[in-house]
Amino acid sequence: MPDQTEAQVVLRLDNITKTFGALTANDAVSLTLHKGEVIALLGENGAGKTTLMNILFGQYTADSGGVEVMGAPLPPGNPRAALDAGVGMVHQHFTLAENMTVLENVTLGTRPLFAPGLNRAAARARILRLAQDFKLSVDPDARIAALSVGERQRVEILKALYRDARILILDEPTAVLTPQETNDLFETLRTAVALGLSIIFISHKLHEVMAISDRVVILRHGKVVHEGAIGDTDRHDLAARMVGGEVSAPKAVPGVAGAPLLALRGVSTPDRGSAPGLKTLDFSLHAGQITGLAGVSGNGQSALADLVGGMTRPASGALVLNGADVHHWSPRTAVRAGIARIPEDRHKTGTIADFDLSENAILESYKDPPFSRHGWMNWRAARAFAQRIIDSYDVRCPGPGTRIRLLSGGNMQKLILGRVMEGAPQIILANQPVRGLDIGAVNYVHSQLLAARDRGAAVLLISEDLDEIMALSDVIHVISEGRLSPPFARGTMSPAQLGVWMAGHGFEETAHAS
Repeated sequence: MPDQTEAQVVLRLDNITKTFGALTANDAVSLTLHKGEVIALLGENGAGKTTLMNILFGQYTADSGGVEVMGAPLPPGNPRAALDAGVGMVHQHFTLAENMTVLENVTLGTRPLFAPGLNRAAARARILRLAQDFKLSVDPDARIAALSVGERQRVEILKALYRDARILILDEPTAVLTPQETNDLFETLRTAVALGLSIIFISHKLHEVMAISDRVVILRHGKVVHEGAIGDTDRHDLAARMVGGEVSAPKAVPGVAGAPLLALRGVSTPDRGSAPGLKTLDFSLHAGQITGLAGVSGNGQSALADLVGGMTRPASGALVLNGADVHHWSPRTAVRAGIARIPEDRHKTGTIADFDLSENAILESYKDPPFSRHGWMNWRAARAFAQRIIDSYDVRCPGPGTRIRLLSGGNMQKLILGRVMEGAPQIILANQPVRGLDIGAVNYVHSQLLAARDRGAAVLLISEDLDEIMALSDVIHVISEGRLSPPFARGTMSPAQLGVWMAGHGFEETAHAS
């Protein structure tokens, strides 16, 4: 990157302040971005990072302060003005129309309302070229509703790249990418930066921050608490500055496996669009054990999660719960059986945006005492339950009456975690439980999962983060195209060996051997 004193300032945020009721999300935040520079914007969940970027992109209007792009003031609250000025944003949470195709989503809004029809062939060719260059493989004609979470993230990245952004905001862009896909993306970003692209990079993966950034800005409670060159710091220092103190990961000692609480015997489920179903799975979840499920996004993880959570039933094979075959499987049956879910998508299936925290806290137990008595809701008990979760799990919000859509993604996740853990479940389905969380929140979630295991719960940990799987799991399975590997005991497989199975090669060797 050129020296900052010589490089052109392409973006200036000046004393940005934004409040939501009693909550101050941004408190007089200022920063500058230079041409060909990558700034990492760090902070705990709820520190104000996403709010600040939404102000830059025109989705929020600041209470005070201003934004300049290429030396010109940017009109507040106007996403079109931000796009026209060359600002592109890849959101942490998807902003896609599910009933439309990839091509339609990527090109949406790129032409005036009364412009001639879209040249679909040219648009498709350009999307495919970008997808190839950025290693973001996706079918332009596929409907968003049929895509996996990982594929949807790729579409979000392509949307920004398609518009020739000069300033690119990346909000957790690699949350659902494999390490190799992340490396490929970083190589392309470095090439683009060398040609003058400027990037604001938001991530809780500090090794990525160290790898891609030139400079770092850290927010805490809405204020800038640190700014400096990335070469003058390290991951430990960044983590400590983010949380305001020392950070230590929980120590995961091996668990002692008990009886099988849930088992699948030769279970298969149908394919769903491009997403594979399960292929004759044999699988057990044992009391006092964390079972990790590793795999590249879109290889059957969702099918298995939906089956365990009662959202789908086996097309063939048997589901065995506490030693007995289950013939009538449903979400209600799963909840009654003590299965608690931390869902993959906290927005779509984990919460209801316009419900407050009290209502979201009892979503899966509103018919049960003490929240319901003789057909009447006991809202005092619901509010007390939500307040207990807020206090115990450090959910940063004004109170139980807050609409959950006003919370950061990490604080939503903490509420879901509290809802799960406070019920003392027998079986915990933890599907991408720390996606998008800061280092402090990650350590807290991991400690809660380990504590639940030590109390005798069976935990199914589904994650695309191989480090997380290897750090927490007592036994690991790999899933690929709906097929399940044999169980691997903790510490017996290296990341490279698991990667072979994730690519599907281990299954081929097993088939040849048999």
